[in-house]
Amino acid sequence: MKLYCIIALSLLLRPETAAAQQEELMTLSLQQAIEIAQENSPEAQAARHTYRAAYWNYRFFRANYLPSVTLTSSPTLNREINKITQPDGTNQFIQQDQLSTDLSLKINQNIWFTGGSLFVKSTTQRIDEFEDNHTAYNTQPVVIGYEQQLFGYNSLKWDRRIEPLRYREARKAYAEALELVASETSTLFFNLATAQTNLDIATYNYASADTLYRYAEGRYNIGTITENEMLQLEINKLTEETNMMNARIEVEDQMQTLRSFLGINREINLRVVPEDSIPQFEISLQKALQLAFKNSPDPDTYKRKQLESRSALASAKANAGLKADLYVQFGLSQTGNKFADSYRNPMNQQYASIGISLPILDWGRGKGRVRVARSNVDLVDTQAEQGMKDFELNVCKMVRQFNLQAYRVAVAAKTDKTADRRHDVARRLYILGKSTILDLNAAITEKDTARRNYITALKTYWSLYYGLRSMTGYDFLRKAEISCTIPKP
Repeated sequence: MKLYCIIALSLLLRPETAAAQQEELMTLSLQQAIEIAQENSPEAQAARHTYRAAYWNYRFFRANYLPSVTLTSSPTLNREINKITQPDGTNQFIQQDQLSTDLSLKINQNIWFTGGSLFVKSTTQRIDEFEDNHTAYNTQPVVIGYEQQLFGYNSLKWDRRIEPLRYREARKAYAEALELVASETSTLFFNLATAQTNLDIATYNYASADTLYRYAEGRYNIGTITENEMLQLEINKLTEETNMMNARIEVEDQMQTLRSFLGINREINLRVVPEDSIPQFEISLQKALQLAFKNSPDPDTYKRKQLESRSALASAKANAGLKADLYVQFGLSQTGNKFADSYRNPMNQQYASIGISLPILDWGRGKGRVRVARSNVDLVDTQAEQGMKDFELNVCKMVRQFNLQAYRVAVAAKTDKTADRRHDVARRLYILGKSTILDLNAAITEKDTARRNYITALKTYWSLYYGLRSMTGYDFLRKAEISCTIPKP
């Protein structure tokens, strides 16, 4: 037996064995678990990808208000017999063998307050007739034009109001998502802490029950305790053994859940260590509401939905009534058989067109779309008003609960210590024969319940704290607004 103990001890003291055991166990505090989750968890990565998508959507929106430069060309080779109208009005089938090439450079600038676009372009065209070896050029050195819809829906104006709000909402939502990750990490952290506490309780209770059972065997043999009491101690031992096995399974399940949430792919054991002390402070309800309205994405979300509903109403009204398209351009133009000739003495050119469309009979479709859009505006306004009221009530509720929770944690901690002392006293009295097994079992139950209630109180405290951080965007411990690192696009 001594030889086996020496061999086992030497194996445990080997450097590689000790290092392997150290790699298999990771001890985490709550703050360490939160840092890992906010960096590696799938939820945090999804939040980063969502923010990046919002960023590029905002960049796309901004680009619509900046000048764009476009170079276009569409060369065409035509070798076929086509019907050509002659100068006298007759048609003839003539074989064509020509190459048409063109090159156009256009600078376009959208005008957001009118919804139109101003452009400047320069165009060169060339036609090569292979059959008679003829070449012709047509150039437009400078053309200035403007086009827009009259009485139409101005998407540029509405996007200018909606898209910055959407991007600001995305930034706040990203910060909120990281705090929600912290809140969920806190929940899973204390779930594992509860499971480990249950295992510690079951292990201790089993060892204690086994000791009492062995001690009671001696007392039973000399007739100082009854058979009924002896059987009760045996039942206690078997129950605690079952509790210990169930607790081990629960620890494995909660450990796997936390490991998956943290994004840890290695099969390592986690040991969480909750802090016994909590910060003592109260949150001002008025300040929490002020911070929530400033930093939470919810107010921006409701405001954006209201603007989007009004944008849809403006679009429905524009499509239901008179529509007109305006196009005007002024510039220079010339032709020639040589490229240089097409730029000599250019002639003025003007072009203007306006297209009008007025629905005479649409069987009420346009009017129906307008009414639906107007009803949707009223619905969104009602939902936004109710949503903001619920948001405010939720903040008030969480602040009140948090300010009471610190006291509840203190009471739970004191109850835990008192129940533990009572259990020690009851155990000593039972061993001395001055107490019954019922009193001992009651003390064990109270001890275990008090310990679990203390862990639950800590879990609720930190869950409320990080929930308030997510809603207010404020670190109440450091008394500063939360500044998260915005992911690079």
